[in-house]
Amino acid sequence: MSCCPSSGREPSEAPSVPIEGARRVAEDAVKIPGGKALVGTREAFIPLDCESPLRQQRLAPFLMGATTVTNAQFAEFIAATGYVTEAERFGWSYVFWAQVPESVGATRAVVNVQWWRRVEGAVWNTPNGPGTEDAALPDHPVVQLSWNDAKAYADWVGGRLPTEAEWEHAARGGLGDVRFPWGDQDPNDSDFTPCNIWQGQFPDMNTARDGYRTTAPARSFEPNGYGLFNMAGNVWEWTSEPFRLRSMKREIKARQAEIKGYKLLKGGSFLCHKSYCYRYRIAARSGNSPDSTTTHQGLRVVWDL
Repeated sequence: MSCCPSSGREPSEAPSVPIEGARRVAEDAVKIPGGKALVGTREAFIPLDCESPLRQQRLAPFLMGATTVTNAQFAEFIAATGYVTEAERFGWSYVFWAQVPESVGATRAVVNVQWWRRVEGAVWNTPNGPGTEDAALPDHPVVQLSWNDAKAYADWVGGRLPTEAEWEHAARGGLGDVRFPWGDQDPNDSDFTPCNIWQGQFPDMNTARDGYRTTAPARSFEPNGYGLFNMAGNVWEWTSEPFRLRSMKREIKARQAEIKGYKLLKGGSFLCHKSYCYRYRIAARSGNSPDSTTTHQGLRVVWDL
């Protein structure tokens, strides 16, 4: 089952504001060394996502933001360009049920994933609906962004979205073939909470043992070996690539046809739990349509050297 509801929206007009590509490298960007990068895993926990095999790919060194893009950073982009996000153009987006304020009233659920609710007026600076400006904390990851919005921001700062190989290589932090950015130890619901994911019984009871029920600050928890924060959990991160499932198996080929046009997401989010969405592992993969927006999708930018 996908972790992210696709939009189901009717096509909208493309953004009217051209995005200029001036180079604005984030102050906290870190250099990721090139060389032989590992991609995938020997042990696929979700075979339908085509997580395996483990393979190597040679990469040039690059710069990557130490954190995901924050609300404060995205606000600068909006102020400078007048860009209008896709959720703003459509007028609504998806919000996790526990984040929907009572003032919003009745909402419509997504079929088969009732915890996702369609909320009118849910956009990047009011992520849970009208009157929720306080939820868009300046140092937290910006959310409610489509792939198209993420690319527009990356273009504006003169960067780009990472490839899957670049993202995994950076997430490993120099540790090699490990499951998580800190090593191989699984997070749990009690005494080991190195990242912002769900603790408890999804989707009804979250103990927030890690300190957060929704997003955490972009710069929180311990960074990995390259100095990157929250490469597991917090918010899903858009990549530059299509969500391809490379397999000759009939069921996977059928699934690939269903997700035609989807873009790849990496890293998991605060809604992931091993019992439901064990996708906060480095090799884990998900995808969504490029116009889809939710309260747990953000971005991180890379720059070529």
